[in-house]
Amino acid sequence: MKNKFKLSPGKKRGIVGWLLNAPYLIYSLVFFLIPLIWAAWLSVMDWNLMSKNKTFVGLNNFKALFTDARVQAAFVNSFKYLVPIVILCFIGGLIIALLVSKLPDKIKGIVAVLFFIPYLTSGVATSVVVKYFFNYNSVFNTFLREHFNLNINWLTDERFAFWIMVGIVVWKMSGYYALFILSGIESIDVEVNEACALDGSKGFHKLIHVTLPIIMPTLTTVIVLATGLAFGIYTEPYLLTGGGPNLTTTSWQLEIYNTSFTRFQSGYGAAMAIASAVQIFITLRIINFVTDKLNHKFGY
Repeated sequence: MKNKFKLSPGKKRGIVGWLLNAPYLIYSLVFFLIPLIWAAWLSVMDWNLMSKNKTFVGLNNFKALFTDARVQAAFVNSFKYLVPIVILCFIGGLIIALLVSKLPDKIKGIVAVLFFIPYLTSGVATSVVVKYFFNYNSVFNTFLREHFNLNINWLTDERFAFWIMVGIVVWKMSGYYALFILSGIESIDVEVNEACALDGSKGFHKLIHVTLPIIMPTLTTVIVLATGLAFGIYTEPYLLTGGGPNLTTTSWQLEIYNTSFTRFQSGYGAAMAIASAVQIFITLRIINFVTDKLNHKFGY
C-alpha cells in the first residue's frame, strides 16, 4: 500500500515547484487577474461607485472614447512623452554611467549612489519644489524680470509646461537607469578593453562599435523600462498643471483618475484604463520587435 502512494522524484520536484511559485501566483490572482476581470465588467456599466444602481451600457463607453477630446489628448501625449523621455533618459543614463565608470574604484560606488538619490526622492516633494521654483514671485522669475525683462508663465504656457514635465522625469530617472548601464559596462571582459587598446579603438569609436553592442541586452531593459515610465506619468501633471494648459500635459493616468474619482464615471474610467493598456501593450510589442532585431544582429 505504501508503494501505491509513493511519489516519483519528478512529481516531487513538480509539487515543490508549485509550492515555491504559489506566493507569486496568489499575488497575480489577487492584484492582477481579479482586478482585470473587475475592470472588464465595470467598463460595460454606467456606475458612480456609490449608487446601488448599475446600468449595463454595453460598448457605449468604448464608443465614447473616440470622440472624447481628453482621451485623444491623453493618447497623443503618451507618444509625445514617450519619445523625449526614452531618448533623454537613455542618453542621460549612458553619460552618467560612462563618467562613473572612469572614476577610481574607491569612490565609484559613492558617486553612483549620489546619482541614484533623485530616484528615491518623492515625486510629490519634487513637484512642490519645482512649483515654487517656477512660481511668479519666485527668486528665479524675479531675477528674469528685473535683469532680462522676461515675464514667463512657465506652468501655464504650452511651450514650456510640457518640457518641464519631461525635465522632471528625466532628472529623476536618469541616475536610476545609469546603474543598469554601469553594471553592463562593468561586466565587459578586461580582455575586450585590452584588445580595443591594441587596435587603437577608443572614445566614441569604441562606444559605438564595441561597448554599446556588448551591453545591448541591458540597453533593451532600459528602453523598455523607460517606455513603461512614459506611459505611467501622473504625479507631475496632477500637482503642477492639472493636465493643462489646453490638455498639453495630461496623461492616461491623470484622465483615468479624474474620470473615475472626480467625475465619478467609473465605468467610463475603466474603459479608458483598458484602452490605455491596449496602447501600452501594442507599443511595447513594437519596441520589443525592434530591440529583438538589434539583439539578434549583435549575437544575442
